[in-house]
Amino acid sequence: MTQTRLLVDTAATEALGAALARTFATRSGGVIFLHGDLGAGKTTLARGLLRALGVQGAVRSPTYTLIEPYELPAVRVVHMDLYRLADAEEWWALGLDSYPPESAFWLVEWPQRAQGVLPPSQLDVFLTVDGAHRQVCIRGDAQWQRQIWQYFDV
Repeated sequence: MTQTRLLVDTAATEALGAALARTFATRSGGVIFLHGDLGAGKTTLARGLLRALGVQGAVRSPTYTLIEPYELPAVRVVHMDLYRLADAEEWWALGLDSYPPESAFWLVEWPQRAQGVLPPSQLDVFLTVDGAHRQVCIRGDAQWQRQIWQYFDV
């Protein structure tokens, strides 16, 4: 199942992240791949999700740290930015075995950098720049998508 929407501004991108967070609340873990060019809004979407889950203060892009884990009262989230990986084998050095996707949510930016070693995703979120706006296309689990769009389209 695939659905596409227009995100008219940063607030809309963060609102989509909040809709993802509400969907997370009904599950114990999972993997979401965030696709898009530099500046497409991947980290903005992740920020909206993390703020909706209760993260206070700055939400940093994990561009240099590669992973940013968040231990929240209701859920564990691991935000990854794999842009700087030279090859998929470097993924194994990140130490993610302490955050299995069955008990944590993985938000993975640039998943193609670790293709073949990442677990399968429940959702793939594709963000593209469309003039002054962003376009989002979500593919994957139909039940997750129904919930996301239900929360987002309110």
